[in-house]
Amino acid sequence: MLSLATDLDALTRFGRALADPIRCRILLTLREDPAHPAALADLLEISRTRLSNHLACLRDCGLVVAVPVGRRTRYELADERLGHALDDLRTAVLAVETDRTCADAETKDCCR
Repeated sequence: MLSLATDLDALTRFGRALADPIRCRILLTLREDPAHPAALADLLEISRTRLSNHLACLRDCGLVVAVPVGRRTRYELADERLGHALDDLRTAVLAVETDRTCADAETKDCCR
């Protein structure tokens, strides 16, 4: 059985990854197919340096892995269940009533 600390750590890592729109786009792209960094940077229209920094974060969070393929490296989700989790999370968030926001949304610039 997992401990609360382990559960909290896992959710914190996942939340950290999803906190940035570029990392979200990377995860959603890799959900479809593994990709080489150059192709991924071109597809997402970001620099390779910026992509490299985000991939490092996602690797540190344990969400993506680098797979050597000959002289190149391909990135993919660390586990296929992450793709299902992304789909489930996206579906659940979209299903929530969109006209509900927290009372502090305007003053604290949150929940938008």
